[in-house]
Amino acid sequence: MSLMDGWVKNGKTRKRNGMSERNGISEQEALALDETLSRALVDFKLSVHAWSDAELSRPRMLAHGVRQRSWRLAASVALGCTLVAGGVSGGIYERHERHEAARIAAEAQAAEQQKLVAAEKARQDEEDLLAKVDSDVSRETPSAMEPLAQLMAEDEFQK
Repeated sequence: MSLMDGWVKNGKTRKRNGMSERNGISEQEALALDETLSRALVDFKLSVHAWSDAELSRPRMLAHGVRQRSWRLAASVALGCTLVAGGVSGGIYERHERHEAARIAAEAQAAEQQKLVAAEKARQDEEDLLAKVDSDVSRETPSAMEPLAQLMAEDEFQK
């Protein structure tokens, strides 16, 4: 956009001393200002491009940030692996403990069964022993009744 194109005050072109003026600037001055403005804009554009190229080509200090990020990544992976290993080993240990508790309970129950069987056998052996002793010690007839028993035995033989 040039200064001549639209810089009109109140939409009217004024003429003074035979010159056409817009906003108090002659056409020659406006053309000179247009060239100056265009040159300034071109120079600004070139300086912005030069600055951008300089910023893109300068060395950066990103290696430290990358190292720090990779260290954090390695640490987080190591911590995650440690947590997973701890969880798995805790589960295995818990399963082992339950298995051992069940084995100990089974052994205790088997020992209790064996104790009951041994007690029953001992009781049976004791009863058998008492019965044997009772039969060995006892007689068919008591000693006070023995003469009467002999008489009865003789009667049976005589018949």
